[in-house]
Amino acid sequence: MNVMVVGAGPTGLTAAVELARRGVDVRIVDKRTEGSGFSRAVGILPKSLELLEASGASARLLDEGVRIDSAHIFQGKQEMLTVHLRPHGEDRDFILALAQDRTESILRDCLLKNGVAVEWARELTDVRQVSDCVEAVFADGATETCDYLVGADGIHSRVREAVGVDYRGIDLPETWSIADVDANGWPYDRSFVAFRLGHGKMAVVVPLEATRYRVVSNTENALAALPIKMNVTKIHREGVFKISVRQVDRYNVGAVYLAGDAAHCHSPVGGRGMNLGIDDAAEFARRFVDGSLDGYSASRHARGRHVIKASEGVRKFVMSQSGVSAILFRVLTAAAGRLPALQRGFRNAVLYD
Repeated sequence: MNVMVVGAGPTGLTAAVELARRGVDVRIVDKRTEGSGFSRAVGILPKSLELLEASGASARLLDEGVRIDSAHIFQGKQEMLTVHLRPHGEDRDFILALAQDRTESILRDCLLKNGVAVEWARELTDVRQVSDCVEAVFADGATETCDYLVGADGIHSRVREAVGVDYRGIDLPETWSIADVDANGWPYDRSFVAFRLGHGKMAVVVPLEATRYRVVSNTENALAALPIKMNVTKIHREGVFKISVRQVDRYNVGAVYLAGDAAHCHSPVGGRGMNLGIDDAAEFARRFVDGSLDGYSASRHARGRHVIKASEGVRKFVMSQSGVSAILFRVLTAAAGRLPALQRGFRNAVLYD
C-alpha cells in the first residue's frame, strides 16, 4: 500500500515522516517551488515534541528553539499574573518557540534520511476515486495513482474541494496584524506575554530567537498596540490578516483523508493550529500502519471540535468589551496568582489541553 501526501507544511511533512520511518511507501508533493521563507506558527507544544521524538525531529527542534517557560498576563501596562510553566524544572513543561520555516526544514531533513524528498512544483488540480485506487491529477496534465491520499494542503485545500467536503464555519470580521522584529532589552525574552488592552483589543509577544520576537494583535498595527515600549532594531515582516473558524464535517471520503488546516482553522489564541495538524498527521500514520483508519475521522473531528471550542472561548473572553468580563478577568488573574491549584490549571490548559 502506498500513500501520497499533498502539502509540505508541518502537517504534511509530519505525515510523510511518520509513514516513511515505519516503512510505508510514501510520496509528498507541493505546488510551491520551495519551502516557505515566512513563519506562520511559532509555538511547539509538549505533545508535538513527543510525537516527533521517534523520527529524531524533536532533538533538532530542541537544539534550535527557545524554551518559553513562563507566561505574563497584563491589563494594559499592569501585570496581573505570572505563571511559571515549569516551576519544578519538569523536562517538557514548556512551549518551544521556533519559526515555522525552521520546523519545516528540520522535518524535510528527517524525511530525506528516510529516503523521501518533497516533490516541488506539483500543483494538484483534481482527485478522483476509482474502484481500486485514487487518481491525482496535476496542473501539467499528469495523472498519477496511489492507494491512499492525504490532503494537508491548507485552508484553501484543493483536495477538500475535489472530494466535496464542506468547510463549515465563519469568517471573523476583525483585522489582525503581525510583526516579526529584532529588539534589544525586551525583559521577557523567554516568556509568552499577553496584553488585554480594553475595548476588545489584545496583543501578544512571543520570542522567536534570542533577540527576535513576534507581535500579534487584533488591531491594524501590532507594534503600535503594545502598551510597553519595545526597542525595535529591525522589522523583518509586517502585515495584516483575517481569521476564519471552520471545521470539516468529516475527515475522509473513501481513501482520501484530510489533516491540518485543510480540516480545521481557528484563531491563533492558544497556539494550537500547527500542533493540532501535527497531531492529525501522527494519528493518521499510526492508524494506517495499525489498520485502524476507520476511527480516524471520528477521533480527529472530536479533537478538532474541542480545540476550536476552547480557542473560541478564550478569544471571546479576552476580546469581550463588557464590564462584567473586565471585572472577571481581574478576579481570575488575582486568584490565580494566589492559588496553586489555579496556577496548575492554567499551566495544563496552556501546555496540554
